[in-house]
Amino acid sequence: MIRSEISADPSWPVDATSRMNRMYRYQRHIYDTTRRYYLLGRDELIAGLAPAAGDNVLEIGCGTGRNLIAAASRYPDARFYGFDVSTEMLTSAISAIARAGLSGSAKVAHGDATSFTAQAVFGQPIAFDRVMISYSLSMIPDWTAVIERAVASLKPGGQLHIVDFGDQSGLPQAIRTALRRWLALFDVTPRDELETTLMQIAVRTGAGLKFDRPYRGYAQAAVLTLPSRRRAP
Repeated sequence: MIRSEISADPSWPVDATSRMNRMYRYQRHIYDTTRRYYLLGRDELIAGLAPAAGDNVLEIGCGTGRNLIAAASRYPDARFYGFDVSTEMLTSAISAIARAGLSGSAKVAHGDATSFTAQAVFGQPIAFDRVMISYSLSMIPDWTAVIERAVASLKPGGQLHIVDFGDQSGLPQAIRTALRRWLALFDVTPRDELETTLMQIAVRTGAGLKFDRPYRGYAQAAVLTLPSRRRAP
């Protein structure tokens, strides 16, 4: 059985947890209701996961558990894991997963996306078939480290699925400027270098890369597929 719990790794600083807990202590109660209007592309990401029966799927920055619940409901034969740096958000995730009757399908824990290992976070050396990151990179200063850790956690042939805020290049300049200013109020910074970073990883690892900018560039979405065999160093 896969269970839900909050566990902390005492080896890394609590600054990020404290900062995110301050931000989400009250917001977590209305998070899913409000974010549905502007975190676009999450359901498309979930639809594209398509894990096989028995596959292990990880969400980095699982928040309230919204995506895990949607994915676990859609793919009942896969195993789902998620972690977040905010223990406040994890409290909501554990409750939501239990209410959905998915405590046997999804496990959540406390972890730092920039330095995680499955062994440290979940207590077992899991290799993942799918990793998803939804609107988290834009809130993590060392976001490239998150991507590197995500790729390292995948099995050969595994896939990394990402959706986040894009460069809004297809939107009128006034709207783009206003949107960026509004996002900055929440410490959100669109990662305009995401495609370049993923392309560099694809070249280095021999991975395939699919990249899109839906909603006139409001969002950016990517699927990085590792080769079935790791390249020799």
